[in-house]
Amino acid sequence: MEDYAIVRLYWERDEQAIPATAEKYGGYCMAIARNILGSREDAEECVNDTWWKAWCSMPPHKPDILATFLGKITRNLSFNRYKHNTAEKRGGGELPAVLDELSEVVSGRNTLEQEAELRQLLCAIDSFLEGLSPEKRSIFLCRYWYADSVSDIAARHGMREGAVSMRLNRLRRKLKDYLLERGFEL
Repeated sequence: MEDYAIVRLYWERDEQAIPATAEKYGGYCMAIARNILGSREDAEECVNDTWWKAWCSMPPHKPDILATFLGKITRNLSFNRYKHNTAEKRGGGELPAVLDELSEVVSGRNTLEQEAELRQLLCAIDSFLEGLSPEKRSIFLCRYWYADSVSDIAARHGMREGAVSMRLNRLRRKLKDYLLERGFEL
């Protein structure tokens, strides 16, 4: 089923929207949640919560790109679950490694006066990503947006794990230099 038809089902409050969404995007959302959480049970719960959040969000939202909309919901729910799990001394998944790798580039400052800077930072990162080749952008996003493991990225791109790790290291350094050149304090 096409995305516009699925969105229309949500807007019409037709319960068939949920199974249609699950059929088309279930695997995609599960991969995101599983990479962040490392637990199939928690991932399944987050994906089910994704369908509920999508149901509650449409209307009023009418996403242009349904996959991105659902992926963002899944990712946010998974991060929240991850925080909950690690607060209880549980955990797993790729998230600790991913966050550690990026910590040298972007610090976790969260004060109100830095909100405008954060928006500028996000625009700069978007600009940086747009300047990358499709392969480099894919590798970067697989690791730092979807929290894919290095071995999964290597398999997807037909590369050795060492080559992926080296490319990620170079991309992080390139991002750091890019942000420093634009006046960001890291």
